[in-house]
Formats: sequence, structure tokens, C-alpha cells
Amino acid sequence: MVYEGKRLVSCHCFFLLTARFYWILTLMQRTHGQEYAHSIRLDGDIILGGLFPVHAKGDRGVPCGELKKEKGIHRLEAMLYAIDQINKDPDLLANITLGVRILDTCSRDTYALEQSLTFVQALIEKDGSDVKCANGDPPIFTKPDKISGVIGAAASSVSIMVANILRLFKIPQISYASTAPELSDNTRYDFFSRVVPPDSYQAQAMVDIVTALGWNYVSTLASEGNYGESGVEAFTQISREIGGVCIAQSLKIPREPRPGEFEKIIKRLLETPNARAVIMFANEDDIRRILEAAKKANQSGHFLWIGSDSWGSKISPVQQQEEIAEGAVTILPKRTSIDGFDRYFRSRTLANNRRNVWFAEFWEENFGCKLGSHGKRNSNIKKCTGLERIARDSAYEQEGKVQFVIDAVYSMAYALHNMHKDLCPGYIGLCPRMSAIDGKELLSYIRAVNFNGSAGTPVIFNENGDAPGRYDIFQYQITNKSTEYKVIGQWTNQLHLNMYIQTTTLTVSMSLSASVSLGMLYMPKVYIIIFHPEQNVQKRKRSFKAVVTAATMQSKLSQKGNDRPNGEVKTELCESLETNSKSSVDFPMVKSGSTS
Repeated sequence: MVYEGKRLVSCHCFFLLTARFYWILTLMQRTHGQEYAHSIRLDGDIILGGLFPVHAKGDRGVPCGELKKEKGIHRLEAMLYAIDQINKDPDLLANITLGVRILDTCSRDTYALEQSLTFVQALIEKDGSDVKCANGDPPIFTKPDKISGVIGAAASSVSIMVANILRLFKIPQISYASTAPELSDNTRYDFFSRVVPPDSYQAQAMVDIVTALGWNYVSTLASEGNYGESGVEAFTQISREIGGVCIAQSLKIPREPRPGEFEKIIKRLLETPNARAVIMFANEDDIRRILEAAKKANQSGHFLWIGSDSWGSKISPVQQQEEIAEGAVTILPKRTSIDGFDRYFRSRTLANNRRNVWFAEFWEENFGCKLGSHGKRNSNIKKCTGLERIARDSAYEQEGKVQFVIDAVYSMAYALHNMHKDLCPGYIGLCPRMSAIDGKELLSYIRAVNFNGSAGTPVIFNENGDAPGRYDIFQYQITNKSTEYKVIGQWTNQLHLNMYIQTTTLTVSMSLSASVSLGMLYMPKVYIIIFHPEQNVQKRKRSFKAVVTAATMQSKLSQKGNDRPNGEVKTELCESLETNSKSSVDFPMVKSGSTS
């Protein structure tokens, strides 16, 4: 007997594999032994796949590292919670049960690719002539689950890798966290959709913030990879389109930073001392290490950080370096804590959550105890009693992307529901026309959904599968020795700030709306006319489509970056600003006023 992926062949046989799928089948065989240990499987009439970073990347050739309690467990439990709610809803997919197959990506794109091949096994047609049994009988295959759609992944690099495979087999994919502008390219990622806005919208919001604050000389900092480089490229392109914002330096943090790399980046940023504002599209760990390096360099109060959603309102990047981070303006997709999920997750125990194969590991990590002799923690740790309770005996705060996971699952459910109404009118359960769901047809229903999501806001997709841009603007503030992220504005296709700006020489109170208080937005222009008349040129008309297209082209940033240390790109337009240092205005510290 031999195994081919998940299919069991009941005879000794050899395979004459076609070149097209040889590498896929090879990977399937490699991952077969781990398949059940590293997946959650619930039966149903329609099976949805799920991809979640349950574990971090491993070290020294080990694919998976430590457990990710929030980004991994909270998010996958959000999918299970949504599936439960849908299966109980008599008005949504009545008499049709959704099942799941959830896999761990281990926060690594190559490992996620291997795991996601599980989703396509049922769609690989097997030519009988390729299989020969010793006694001449035809082989018997056990068919794997047919995956109709996939929820995930989290990281853009993982989604890109997986999307390239899923599109070959016409399996629709809806991400809850991937924001790289590259994924808006409908010619390359035509089966990919997302319930979070792409970074091209986020970059536009960040340009609007910089413009509203009157800053015209900034540096950018990106983590190497799709997220960071695409985000900075989008910001750079938009700033060129609207004019008035000059990029002093564009630095890149290597994927595998060497010792001293972050200190070197801070030194580079200090080479253009007037460009105190730093636009950051970087991952959480890189943000923390950049702030740490700035603290070592004794640069408290020098840099004004503008952070993307990877910074958002997270505590971990700013812990023990609050003074360096003070005043940072960050951005985050609008989100709401889902009360129903809180009640669900707090009620999870070892006894009632056996379907989650990683829950015992979560239990040990969450409560700092050990489960029996097979527990992963060392023998000096106390034993778990099983009576521990989430939020009572441990800290608990809902992870920020839970809302989007739920919305992604419901998007798939509403698409299937509408598809069933059209293809199986009056039919109880799945009709023959939906016994084998056509992925291309399902995709058209996904792109047409329009419903109120878990936060009460509309869930819709544009022609590229992108969600609309809705962001909260935060500032990290220190008041009376306490710290907090304060909401100072919103962005929904246009900027709305509610704040006052304070500098050493000027205090201006204002309530600023980019669409209403147009007069306030002329302040940067007046500054340019007075101090830099040579830059007072007519702005080009901006094409947002051009911005999105440009954001998908990372080659310019990568190629220029390779010519300079740390990926530095210095534009000619900035030379006059840097040499004319005396005329540079003080940068403001933004403190929030009343928000509306």
C-alpha cells in the first residue's frame, strides 16, 4: 500500500507522473505525515479552508516556532465562532452545513504553500494510465475533501504565495489581514479578495496626514518584503502626484538584519536632520528595534514617527521606550471589539474545545502551566488543573483582526447563500448544480456581496476584490506618567482630524476636515510660498488608479535600494531642502483635543 498525498492506493503501484504536477505531488507526500496533527477538520456539506499563523517562524531549519496566542489562536477561533453562528442561522444557508479545514502557516510563506496544497488535492485529476497495479486491477483512491473557498492568509507574502496556487485551481480566497497593494492586481490575483483595505488607501491617508500637518520633508522606512516595500512605494508615488512632499531618504530594513543594522539606520536618518518625520511601513519587531536604536542614540524628541497599521495601537513595540515613541501618529483600519466572540472565547475550556488541536498548547502558554507528561513546558512548571478560566485567571483582550476574520467567513457564506438561491431555487440542501461548486462562479458572487458586517459597517468589494478604506488615526501620548493611544481623527476616502497643534513657538487650536475646512489645508502651501517659492509649481492631477498600479511595481524601490547601503534612495528634489537647513520650520507635537 502506498500513500499519495491524502489518497490511499490499495495496491503496489508505480506512478508515471506528468511534469506539470510532479512537484505538487512531491510536496503533498512530504507533508502527509504532518497533515492531521497540524490541521483542524470539521465535516460539512461545503468545506472552507482556513490559513492562520498559529505559530511563529522556527529557527535553524525548524519550520514552526513559538505559539502566537492572539494572532494565531484568537483568529482561528474567530473562524470557528463564525462557522458556528452561520450553521445555527435558519436564514443563512438553511439546511446546508459549513465545515472547515484549518491549517497553520507558521508565519512562513514557503511552509504555508506546502500546507495549502492540501486544499487542491481533490482537484488534481488522475489519469488511470499513470497508475499500474501488480495484479492488473485498477487502484482504489480515497477522495480528499473538496475545498470550495479559503479564508486567509494573514501576512501578504503568505497570501501572495498561496494565491498563485489557488488561482490555478479556481479556488476563491478571502484574506482578513493581507494589505499589500500588489494583491490589487486582478490580472495576477484574480481569485483573491480581502475584507481589509489595501495599503494604497493607507498610503493616501498617511500623505494626507503629512500634508495637513504642513510637513514637506520626510524620510521613509520599510521592512524588506511585499508589505513594507509596496507601502512605501505607494506613499512615494502619491506624494509625487500631489506635490509638496519631498522624500529625503528611503531606507529598507533587511529581512535578516545583521548586528548593528538598526543603529546604522538611525545614523542614516540623522544624516538628513531636517527630515525629522519618518514614515514607517515595518513589521512589529522591526518597529520595536528601530525605537530601541533611537533610544540608544539618545534621540528622544528628535524623530516624529508616522506608523502604518502594523504599528497601529500595539503596546509591544513601545514598551520600555515610551519617551522615544511619544507623539507618534499611527493608523489602523476601523474596527470594533465583537462582544459575542468575547463571550464565546472566554467560555472555551479543555473539555469543550477538543476540536482545536492547538488549544492544549494555548492553555499551557496562557496559564503558565503544564498538561501531564506530554506537555511542552519543562517539569518545574506547575500542572494545569483544567479549572483555569480565560479572562479570570489570565489577561485577555480581543485581537484586532477578529472582526475581519468573522467578516471574511460571512462573505463566503453570503456568496454561497446567494449562489444557492439562484442555482437551487426551492431546493432543500445542495442541489446537483452545487454538488461540485464552480470556483469562478462563486467568485462572482463573492464580489457582489453587500451586507452589514460584525461591526455594523457595510462589507463590500470593488472590482479588484478590495474593501473600502476606513481608518482611525491615533497618537501615542504620555500624560501624568500614563501612556495611551488617543484617537485624533479618521480617514474614509478623505481626512478628518480633530486636534490642536503645539510647537515651541506656536499653538493653534483647530478642528480640521479635509473636505470642509479647506482654508486650513492651505497652510502648507503658504509655508512653501514664503520659505520655498521655487517649489510653488502647479500640482499634477492625481490618478488613484495610477497610484495603485505603481504600488504593485516594487522593482524601482528594490533596484535603487540595492545601489545604496540599507536600501537608501535619495531624490534630487530633496537636495535644496537639506542644504537650506536654517529655513526649516520646527515640527509640531500633535496633542489631541476633543474628538467627534
